[in-house]
Amino acid sequence: MANIYGYVRVSTLEQNEDRQLAAMADAGVADINIYIDKQSGKDFDRPQYLEMVTKLEANDLVYVLSIDRLGRNYEEIQKQWRILTKEIGVDICVLDMPLLDTRNGKDLMGTFISDIVLQILSFVAQTERENIKKRQEQGIAAAKARGVMFGRPRLKTPNDFVEIVNAWKNGVVTTKEVLRRCGFSEATFYRRLKQLVK
Repeated sequence: MANIYGYVRVSTLEQNEDRQLAAMADAGVADINIYIDKQSGKDFDRPQYLEMVTKLEANDLVYVLSIDRLGRNYEEIQKQWRILTKEIGVDICVLDMPLLDTRNGKDLMGTFISDIVLQILSFVAQTERENIKKRQEQGIAAAKARGVMFGRPRLKTPNDFVEIVNAWKNGVVTTKEVLRRCGFSEATFYRRLKQLVK
């Protein structure tokens, strides 16, 4: 008997997948057959997606809420769609786009229409990914222009750093004590030590 699977993807660990999980439950997908990735859709090198693909057999059904949850790379979406539907022989149902349900319209006209819709939606998904990336870059550039600093604030080197280093070199204090007194990690301490020697 054919199995029913669901694939869910969000782009970051902070994003919530509840809406997609609710859609999978409404479609009748068992929790054990839902595969969730929390990473970018730029490619298909995703652990849960790849694990799901290894389980798929001919005539299985895969639900995905929308095409951009499957991926955001035009060529990769097309390629994966072919692998799943043609090579493995599974059906795919994109829940928010009824035209992308390979169980329907298996004749030439149905296949032609779904291929066109898939190409358009794949293009839109990739375009949106590129726009998001561009907006992020513009936002970062604007923030930097306003003087916003990114990353962790630089730790201040203590005023008595030279004395601490000399005591450490002479074996008066341990590395652990130096790190405590300076408030540095070991990597930061050695980096500042190199800068001091220069």
